Amino acid sequence: MRILDLALKDLSQMFRDKRSLLFLVAMPIAFTFFMGFAYRGSTQTDETADTRIPLALVDPEPDAMLNQLLTDRLDSSTTLKPVPLTEPEAMDAFHKGDVAGVLVIPIGFSAQAEAGETPQLNLIAEAASSQGQSLYQSLRVPISQLMSAVEAARLTADEQSKPAEYVPALELAWSQWEANSAKSLVRIEKAVAEQAPSTAQSDWTGGNPYNQASPGILVQFAIIGLITSAQILVQERKTRTLQRLMTTAMKPWEIVAGHLLAMFTLTFAQTAMLVIFGQLVLGVNYLREPLGTLLVSVALGLWVAAMGLLIGVLAKGEEQVILFSMLAMFLFSALGGTWFPLEAAGGAFGTIGRLMPSAWAMNGLQNILIRGLDVSSVWLPTGILLAYAAGFFALAVWRFRKSEL
Repeated sequence: MRILDLALKDLSQMFRDKRSLLFLVAMPIAFTFFMGFAYRGSTQTDETADTRIPLALVDPEPDAMLNQLLTDRLDSSTTLKPVPLTEPEAMDAFHKGDVAGVLVIPIGFSAQAEAGETPQLNLIAEAASSQGQSLYQSLRVPISQLMSAVEAARLTADEQSKPAEYVPALELAWSQWEANSAKSLVRIEKAVAEQAPSTAQSDWTGGNPYNQASPGILVQFAIIGLITSAQILVQERKTRTLQRLMTTAMKPWEIVAGHLLAMFTLTFAQTAMLVIFGQLVLGVNYLREPLGTLLVSVALGLWVAAMGLLIGVLAKGEEQVILFSMLAMFLFSALGGTWFPLEAAGGAFGTIGRLMPSAWAMNGLQNILIRGLDVSSVWLPTGILLAYAAGFFALAVWRFRKSEL
Protein backbone atom coordinates (compact mmCIF):
# COMPACT_ATOMS: atom_id res chain seq x y z
CA MET A 1 0.00 0.00 0.00
CA ARG A 2 2.88 2.41 0.69
CA ILE A 3 4.12 1.98 -2.87
CA LEU A 4 0.64 2.61 -4.25
CA ASP A 5 0.14 5.67 -2.02
CA LEU A 6 3.43 7.16 -3.20
CA ALA A 7 2.54 6.49 -6.83
CA LEU A 8 -0.89 8.11 -6.42
CA LYS A 9 0.74 11.12 -4.78
CA ASP A 10 3.12 11.50 -7.74
CA LEU A 11 0.29 11.17 -10.26
CA SER A 12 -1.75 13.77 -8.40
CA GLN A 13 1.17 16.21 -8.59
CA MET A 14 1.69 15.52 -12.29
CA PHE A 15 -1.91 16.10 -13.28
CA ARG A 16 -2.17 19.29 -11.22
CA ASP A 17 0.32 20.81 -13.65
CA LYS A 18 -1.70 22.14 -16.61
CA ARG A 19 1.32 21.69 -18.88
CA SER A 20 1.02 17.93 -18.51
CA LEU A 21 -2.17 17.93 -20.60
CA LEU A 22 -0.28 19.81 -23.31
CA PHE A 23 2.55 17.27 -23.45
CA LEU A 24 0.41 14.18 -22.88
CA VAL A 25 -2.60 14.89 -25.11
CA ALA A 26 -2.64 18.00 -27.30
CA MET A 27 0.89 17.97 -28.70
CA PRO A 28 1.05 14.25 -29.60
CA ILE A 29 -2.24 14.44 -31.48
CA ALA A 30 -1.24 17.63 -33.31
CA PHE A 31 2.17 16.22 -34.30
CA THR A 32 0.60 12.94 -35.42
CA PHE A 33 -1.66 14.82 -37.84
CA PHE A 34 1.26 16.92 -39.06
CA MET A 35 3.57 13.97 -39.68
CA GLY A 36 0.77 12.00 -41.31
CA PHE A 37 0.21 14.78 -43.84
CA ALA A 38 3.95 14.91 -44.52
CA TYR A 39 4.17 11.15 -45.10
CA ARG A 40 1.07 11.22 -47.31
CA GLY A 41 2.80 13.68 -49.62
CA SER A 42 5.95 11.56 -49.82
CA THR A 43 4.13 8.29 -50.51
CA GLN A 44 1.89 9.78 -53.19
CA THR A 45 4.96 10.81 -55.18
CA ASP A 46 6.37 7.28 -55.08
CA GLU A 47 3.38 5.03 -55.69
CA THR A 48 5.04 3.18 -58.59
CA ALA A 49 8.16 2.22 -56.61
CA ASP A 50 8.80 -1.43 -55.85
CA THR A 51 9.01 -1.58 -52.06
CA ARG A 52 9.37 -5.34 -51.77
CA ILE A 53 12.34 -6.58 -49.73
CA PRO A 54 15.17 -7.57 -52.11
CA LEU A 55 16.30 -11.16 -51.56
CA ALA A 56 19.25 -12.72 -53.39
CA LEU A 57 18.30 -16.23 -54.51
CA VAL A 58 21.11 -18.74 -55.06
CA ASP A 59 19.65 -21.73 -56.91
CA PRO A 60 22.16 -24.10 -58.56
CA GLU A 61 19.32 -26.31 -59.91
CA PRO A 62 16.59 -23.95 -61.17
CA ASP A 63 15.00 -26.67 -63.33
CA ALA A 64 14.33 -29.06 -60.42
CA MET A 65 10.62 -29.46 -59.65
CA LEU A 66 10.57 -28.20 -56.05
CA ASN A 67 13.01 -25.41 -56.87
CA GLN A 68 10.65 -24.21 -59.59
CA LEU A 69 7.61 -24.33 -57.31
CA LEU A 70 9.37 -22.35 -54.58
CA THR A 71 10.82 -19.81 -57.03
CA ASP A 72 7.43 -19.23 -58.65
CA ARG A 73 5.85 -18.60 -55.25
CA LEU A 74 8.58 -16.13 -54.28
CA ASP A 75 8.26 -14.33 -57.63
CA SER A 76 4.56 -13.75 -56.95
CA SER A 77 5.18 -12.48 -53.40
CA THR A 78 4.05 -8.97 -52.51
CA THR A 79 6.68 -8.66 -49.77
CA LEU A 80 9.77 -10.28 -51.32
CA LYS A 81 11.68 -9.44 -54.49
CA PRO A 82 13.87 -12.46 -55.36
CA VAL A 83 17.00 -11.66 -57.37
CA PRO A 84 18.67 -14.76 -58.93
CA LEU A 85 22.44 -14.58 -58.41
CA THR A 86 25.42 -16.84 -58.02
CA GLU A 87 26.62 -17.31 -54.45
CA PRO A 88 29.64 -14.95 -54.75
CA GLU A 89 27.45 -12.31 -56.41
CA ALA A 90 24.78 -12.74 -53.75
CA MET A 91 27.21 -12.34 -50.85
CA ASP A 92 28.78 -9.29 -52.49
CA ALA A 93 25.33 -7.72 -52.94
CA PHE A 94 24.46 -8.52 -49.31
CA HIS A 95 27.62 -6.90 -47.94
CA LYS A 96 27.00 -3.82 -50.10
CA GLY A 97 23.44 -3.55 -48.82
CA ASP A 98 21.87 -4.10 -52.24
CA VAL A 99 19.83 -7.02 -50.89
CA ALA A 100 18.44 -7.59 -47.41
CA GLY A 101 19.38 -11.26 -47.34
CA VAL A 102 20.54 -14.32 -49.27
CA LEU A 103 18.57 -17.56 -49.62
CA VAL A 104 20.78 -20.47 -50.67
CA ILE A 105 19.02 -23.55 -52.05
CA PRO A 106 21.48 -26.45 -51.70
CA ILE A 107 22.35 -28.81 -54.53
CA GLY A 108 20.04 -31.82 -54.46
CA PHE A 109 17.33 -29.99 -52.50
CA SER A 110 14.47 -31.25 -54.67
CA ALA A 111 15.74 -34.83 -54.88
CA GLN A 112 16.41 -35.06 -51.14
CA ALA A 113 12.99 -33.69 -50.22
CA GLU A 114 11.23 -36.07 -52.61
CA ALA A 115 13.19 -38.96 -51.08
CA GLY A 116 11.82 -38.15 -47.63
CA GLU A 117 14.94 -36.43 -46.32
CA THR A 118 15.02 -32.96 -44.74
CA PRO A 119 17.33 -30.70 -46.76
CA GLN A 120 18.30 -27.42 -45.13
CA LEU A 121 17.85 -24.08 -46.85
CA ASN A 122 20.30 -21.41 -45.73
CA LEU A 123 19.06 -17.85 -45.08
CA ILE A 124 21.78 -15.24 -44.58
CA ALA A 125 20.42 -12.01 -43.08
CA GLU A 126 20.86 -9.63 -40.15
CA ALA A 127 18.76 -11.35 -37.49
CA ALA A 128 18.51 -8.18 -35.40
CA SER A 129 17.19 -5.98 -38.21
CA SER A 130 13.54 -5.51 -39.05
CA GLN A 131 14.16 -6.58 -42.65
CA GLY A 132 15.93 -9.73 -41.48
CA GLN A 133 12.97 -10.65 -39.30
CA SER A 134 10.55 -9.88 -42.13
CA LEU A 135 12.54 -12.09 -44.49
CA TYR A 136 12.41 -14.98 -42.05
CA GLN A 137 8.67 -14.60 -41.45
CA SER A 138 7.94 -14.21 -45.18
CA LEU A 139 10.00 -17.29 -46.13
CA ARG A 140 8.91 -19.53 -43.27
CA VAL A 141 5.35 -19.97 -44.56
CA PRO A 142 5.97 -20.91 -48.24
CA ILE A 143 8.88 -23.22 -47.35
CA SER A 144 6.82 -24.99 -44.67
CA GLN A 145 3.92 -25.31 -47.09
CA LEU A 146 6.18 -26.74 -49.80
CA MET A 147 7.61 -29.39 -47.49
CA SER A 148 4.12 -30.22 -46.25
CA ALA A 149 2.88 -30.64 -49.83
CA VAL A 150 5.82 -32.93 -50.62
CA GLU A 151 5.11 -35.09 -47.57
CA ALA A 152 1.41 -35.31 -48.41
CA ALA A 153 2.21 -36.32 -52.00
CA ARG A 154 4.67 -38.98 -50.85
CA LEU A 155 2.15 -40.48 -48.42
CA THR A 156 -0.53 -40.52 -51.11
CA ALA A 157 1.74 -42.29 -53.60
CA ASP A 158 2.93 -44.80 -50.97
CA GLU A 159 -0.58 -45.64 -49.76
CA GLN A 160 -1.78 -46.31 -53.29
CA SER A 161 1.49 -48.03 -54.25
CA LYS A 162 1.48 -45.90 -57.38
CA PRO A 163 4.62 -43.75 -57.72
CA ALA A 164 3.03 -42.06 -60.74
CA GLU A 165 0.49 -40.46 -58.38
CA TYR A 166 3.23 -38.44 -56.67
CA VAL A 167 3.34 -35.53 -59.14
CA PRO A 168 -0.47 -35.04 -59.41
CA ALA A 169 -0.78 -35.26 -55.61
CA LEU A 170 2.03 -32.72 -55.17
CA GLU A 171 0.44 -30.31 -57.64
CA LEU A 172 -2.94 -30.67 -55.93
CA ALA A 173 -1.53 -30.08 -52.43
CA TRP A 174 0.56 -27.13 -53.60
CA SER A 175 -2.42 -25.54 -55.38
CA GLN A 176 -4.45 -25.81 -52.18
CA TRP A 177 -1.71 -24.09 -50.20
CA GLU A 178 -1.53 -21.33 -52.83
CA ALA A 179 -5.29 -20.78 -52.58
CA ASN A 180 -5.14 -20.59 -48.78
CA SER A 181 -2.17 -18.20 -48.91
CA ALA A 182 -4.07 -15.89 -51.27
CA LYS A 183 -7.00 -15.75 -48.85
CA SER A 184 -4.65 -15.03 -45.95
CA LEU A 185 -2.95 -12.27 -47.94
CA VAL A 186 -6.26 -10.52 -48.55
CA ARG A 187 -7.01 -10.53 -44.83
CA ILE A 188 -3.61 -9.05 -44.03
CA GLU A 189 -3.93 -6.28 -46.61
CA LYS A 190 -7.36 -5.31 -45.29
CA ALA A 191 -6.04 -5.29 -41.75
CA VAL A 192 -3.12 -3.07 -42.65
CA ALA A 193 -4.95 -0.58 -44.83
CA GLU A 194 -8.31 -0.45 -46.53
CA GLN A 195 -6.91 0.40 -49.93
CA ALA A 196 -6.52 -1.28 -53.26
CA PRO A 197 -3.89 -4.05 -53.16
CA SER A 198 -1.77 -2.34 -55.80
CA THR A 199 -1.51 0.77 -53.65
CA ALA A 200 -0.72 -1.11 -50.45
CA GLN A 201 2.01 -3.11 -52.15
CA SER A 202 3.85 -0.01 -53.39
CA ASP A 203 3.45 2.07 -50.24
CA TRP A 204 6.07 1.76 -47.49
CA THR A 205 3.45 2.91 -44.95
CA GLY A 206 1.17 -0.03 -45.74
CA GLY A 207 -1.37 2.22 -47.45
CA ASN A 208 -1.89 4.54 -44.46
CA PRO A 209 0.67 7.29 -43.67
CA TYR A 210 -0.39 7.19 -40.03
CA ASN A 211 1.05 3.66 -39.76
CA GLN A 212 4.40 5.47 -39.48
CA ALA A 213 3.25 8.75 -37.92
CA SER A 214 1.14 7.32 -35.11
CA PRO A 215 3.63 4.85 -33.57
CA GLY A 216 6.49 7.29 -34.21
CA ILE A 217 4.85 10.13 -32.29
CA LEU A 218 3.66 7.65 -29.65
CA VAL A 219 7.25 6.60 -28.91
CA GLN A 220 8.63 10.14 -29.17
CA PHE A 221 6.13 11.70 -26.75
CA ALA A 222 6.45 8.82 -24.32
CA ILE A 223 10.03 10.03 -23.92
CA ILE A 224 9.04 13.72 -23.72
CA GLY A 225 6.66 12.79 -20.90
CA LEU A 226 9.75 12.21 -18.77
CA ILE A 227 9.89 15.96 -18.17
CA THR A 228 6.75 15.88 -16.03
CA SER A 229 7.47 12.65 -14.16
CA ALA A 230 11.19 13.17 -13.49
CA GLN A 231 10.58 16.67 -12.10
CA ILE A 232 8.65 15.14 -9.20
CA LEU A 233 11.77 13.38 -7.95
CA VAL A 234 13.85 16.55 -8.31
CA GLN A 235 11.26 18.59 -6.40
CA GLU A 236 11.25 16.02 -3.60
CA ARG A 237 15.00 16.35 -3.24
CA LYS A 238 14.89 20.16 -3.30
CA THR A 239 12.13 20.33 -0.67
CA ARG A 240 13.83 17.53 1.32
CA THR A 241 10.65 15.45 1.04
CA LEU A 242 12.76 12.56 -0.23
CA GLN A 243 15.07 12.77 2.77
CA ARG A 244 12.07 12.72 5.11
CA LEU A 245 10.69 9.68 3.28
CA MET A 246 14.00 7.92 3.90
CA THR A 247 13.51 8.35 7.65
CA THR A 248 10.04 6.75 7.61
CA ALA A 249 9.17 3.07 7.66
CA MET A 250 9.38 2.97 3.87
CA LYS A 251 12.34 1.03 2.58
CA PRO A 252 14.48 2.58 -0.18
CA TRP A 253 13.30 0.01 -2.72
CA GLU A 254 9.68 0.90 -1.90
CA ILE A 255 10.38 4.58 -2.58
CA VAL A 256 12.00 3.71 -5.91
CA ALA A 257 9.16 1.33 -6.79
CA GLY A 258 6.52 3.96 -5.97
CA HIS A 259 8.09 6.56 -8.24
CA LEU A 260 8.64 3.96 -10.97
CA LEU A 261 5.00 2.86 -10.79
CA ALA A 262 3.82 6.46 -11.19
CA MET A 263 6.07 7.03 -14.20
CA PHE A 264 4.98 3.76 -15.80
CA THR A 265 1.30 4.54 -15.22
CA LEU A 266 1.67 7.96 -16.82
CA THR A 267 3.53 6.59 -19.86
CA PHE A 268 1.20 3.64 -20.33
CA ALA A 269 -1.91 5.82 -20.01
CA GLN A 270 -0.57 8.17 -22.69
CA THR A 271 0.32 5.22 -24.92
CA ALA A 272 -3.13 3.68 -24.48
CA MET A 273 -4.78 7.00 -25.32
CA LEU A 274 -2.73 7.40 -28.52
CA VAL A 275 -3.39 3.78 -29.52
CA ILE A 276 -7.14 4.28 -29.12
CA PHE A 277 -6.96 7.60 -30.98
CA GLY A 278 -4.99 6.00 -33.80
CA GLN A 279 -7.39 3.06 -34.01
CA LEU A 280 -10.64 5.06 -33.97
CA VAL A 281 -9.69 8.30 -35.72
CA LEU A 282 -6.70 7.56 -37.96
CA GLY A 283 -7.50 4.01 -39.09
CA VAL A 284 -4.26 2.59 -37.65
CA ASN A 285 -5.15 -1.02 -36.90
CA TYR A 286 -3.33 -1.58 -33.60
CA LEU A 287 -6.05 -4.03 -32.54
CA ARG A 288 -5.36 -6.40 -35.41
CA GLU A 289 -3.00 -8.05 -32.92
CA PRO A 290 -4.17 -6.68 -29.53
CA LEU A 291 -1.82 -8.85 -27.49
CA GLY A 292 1.16 -7.80 -29.58
CA THR A 293 0.29 -4.12 -29.20
CA LEU A 294 -0.18 -4.58 -25.46
CA LEU A 295 3.18 -6.33 -25.04
CA VAL A 296 5.08 -3.59 -26.88
CA SER A 297 3.18 -0.86 -24.99
CA VAL A 298 3.96 -2.37 -21.59
CA ALA A 299 7.63 -2.89 -22.46
CA LEU A 300 7.86 0.66 -23.84
CA GLY A 301 6.28 2.03 -20.66
CA LEU A 302 8.72 0.16 -18.43
CA TRP A 303 11.75 1.31 -20.43
CA VAL A 304 10.63 4.96 -20.45
CA ALA A 305 9.74 4.82 -16.74
CA ALA A 306 13.16 3.40 -15.87
CA MET A 307 14.85 6.07 -17.96
CA GLY A 308 12.72 8.75 -16.28
CA LEU A 309 13.76 7.43 -12.89
CA LEU A 310 17.42 7.66 -13.92
CA ILE A 311 16.99 11.23 -15.18
CA GLY A 312 15.18 12.20 -11.96
CA VAL A 313 18.06 10.80 -9.89
CA LEU A 314 20.80 12.39 -12.01
CA ALA A 315 19.30 15.86 -12.52
CA LYS A 316 20.14 18.52 -9.96
CA GLY A 317 17.36 20.88 -10.97
CA GLU A 318 14.28 21.21 -13.15
CA GLU A 319 16.36 22.80 -15.92
CA GLN A 320 18.52 19.69 -16.09
CA VAL A 321 15.42 17.49 -16.20
CA ILE A 322 14.24 19.36 -19.28
CA LEU A 323 17.73 19.24 -20.83
CA PHE A 324 18.25 15.51 -20.22
CA SER A 325 14.72 14.64 -21.36
CA MET A 326 15.05 16.65 -24.57
CA LEU A 327 18.45 15.09 -25.29
CA ALA A 328 16.97 11.63 -24.78
CA MET A 329 14.00 12.48 -26.99
CA PHE A 330 16.11 13.78 -29.88
CA LEU A 331 18.66 10.97 -29.60
CA PHE A 332 16.22 8.07 -29.43
CA SER A 333 13.68 9.59 -31.83
CA ALA A 334 16.15 10.56 -34.55
CA LEU A 335 18.16 7.34 -34.38
CA GLY A 336 15.25 5.03 -33.59
CA GLY A 337 13.20 5.52 -36.73
CA THR A 338 10.30 7.44 -35.21
CA TRP A 339 10.55 10.21 -37.82
CA PHE A 340 11.37 8.06 -40.85
CA PRO A 341 11.84 4.31 -41.42
CA LEU A 342 15.32 3.04 -40.68
CA GLU A 343 15.19 1.05 -43.92
CA ALA A 344 15.72 4.40 -45.66
CA ALA A 345 18.93 5.00 -43.69
CA GLY A 346 22.11 3.22 -44.59
CA GLY A 347 25.63 2.86 -43.29
CA ALA A 348 26.56 3.57 -39.70
CA PHE A 349 23.38 5.60 -39.04
CA GLY A 350 21.13 2.65 -39.84
CA THR A 351 23.34 0.19 -37.95
CA ILE A 352 23.47 2.31 -34.79
CA GLY A 353 19.80 3.23 -35.08
CA ARG A 354 18.72 -0.41 -35.03
CA LEU A 355 20.39 -0.81 -31.63
CA MET A 356 18.22 1.88 -30.03
CA PRO A 357 15.35 0.77 -27.75
CA SER A 358 13.08 3.20 -29.59
CA ALA A 359 13.88 1.36 -32.84
CA TRP A 360 12.77 -1.91 -31.27
CA ALA A 361 9.53 -0.32 -30.10
CA MET A 362 8.91 0.92 -33.65
CA ASN A 363 9.89 -2.47 -35.04
CA GLY A 364 7.39 -4.29 -32.85
CA LEU A 365 4.52 -1.95 -33.71
CA GLN A 366 5.29 -1.84 -37.42
CA ASN A 367 5.51 -5.62 -37.59
CA ILE A 368 1.81 -5.47 -36.75
CA LEU A 369 0.76 -2.33 -38.63
CA ILE A 370 2.79 -2.43 -41.85
CA ARG A 371 4.32 -5.88 -42.26
CA GLY A 372 1.15 -7.74 -41.33
CA LEU A 373 2.94 -10.17 -38.98
CA ASP A 374 1.42 -11.95 -36.00
CA VAL A 375 2.08 -11.68 -32.28
CA SER A 376 5.18 -13.89 -32.49
CA SER A 377 6.97 -11.06 -34.31
CA VAL A 378 6.87 -8.80 -31.22
CA TRP A 379 8.48 -11.18 -28.75
CA LEU A 380 12.02 -10.17 -29.68
CA PRO A 381 11.34 -6.38 -29.64
CA THR A 382 9.50 -6.76 -26.33
CA GLY A 383 12.34 -8.75 -24.79
CA ILE A 384 14.95 -6.22 -25.88
CA LEU A 385 12.87 -3.32 -24.53
CA LEU A 386 12.56 -5.12 -21.20
CA ALA A 387 16.33 -5.67 -21.16
CA TYR A 388 16.87 -1.94 -21.71
CA ALA A 389 14.34 -1.21 -18.95
CA ALA A 390 16.24 -3.46 -16.55
CA GLY A 391 19.52 -1.76 -17.46
CA PHE A 392 18.20 1.77 -16.91
CA PHE A 393 16.49 0.69 -13.69
CA ALA A 394 19.69 -0.84 -12.34
CA LEU A 395 21.60 2.36 -13.11
CA ALA A 396 18.89 4.46 -11.42
CA VAL A 397 18.90 2.31 -8.27
CA TRP A 398 22.70 2.35 -8.12
CA ARG A 399 22.78 6.13 -8.46
CA PHE A 400 19.96 6.56 -5.94
CA ARG A 401 21.76 4.49 -3.32
CA LYS A 402 25.02 6.30 -3.96
CA SER A 403 23.38 9.72 -3.59
CA GLU A 404 21.80 8.74 -0.29
CA LEU A 405 24.99 7.44 1.33
